[in-house]
Amino acid sequence: MLNQNIPLFKGDQIDGVQIKPLKKIPDERGSIYHMLRSDDEFFEDFGEIYFSKAYPGAIKGWHIHKKMVLNYAVVYGMIKLVLFDDREDSSTKDNLMEVFMGNDNYVLVKVPPEVWNGFKGIGTEAAIVANCASIPHDPEEISRKDPFSKDIPYDWGLKHE
Repeated sequence: MLNQNIPLFKGDQIDGVQIKPLKKIPDERGSIYHMLRSDDEFFEDFGEIYFSKAYPGAIKGWHIHKKMVLNYAVVYGMIKLVLFDDREDSSTKDNLMEVFMGNDNYVLVKVPPEVWNGFKGIGTEAAIVANCASIPHDPEEISRKDPFSKDIPYDWGLKHE
């Protein structure tokens, strides 16, 4: 269930990025975590599903895809997903967006092609991030930057706001 005290995102909206609260259905045996269905409005195509483990404080980013649509959900732990739009023709060019997602905010985040993204494990335990990608991994359609690259105006440090 979505924690109503946590905003879905911080920063500015980015064109094409969509966020959808997801359902967790618990019972005495455990839980079912919904993520994505082929009849969901977010679904475009199926390429592959993979899981990424992020330790607390670890940063995985920056990367950008030319063609792939990402559909992220965090099934265990918490991450800070950060998105940056440097698309020349975008109405949201130069916008930065943070989405805190996982145990406390179970959501699906759809990231369109050509949007820089990365995430940081937050909290005290490792996070398990699921991605239902629209195409299979192709090293020719992905580009990467160092997480501390000055090309993206973002500070990964803990913010005491």
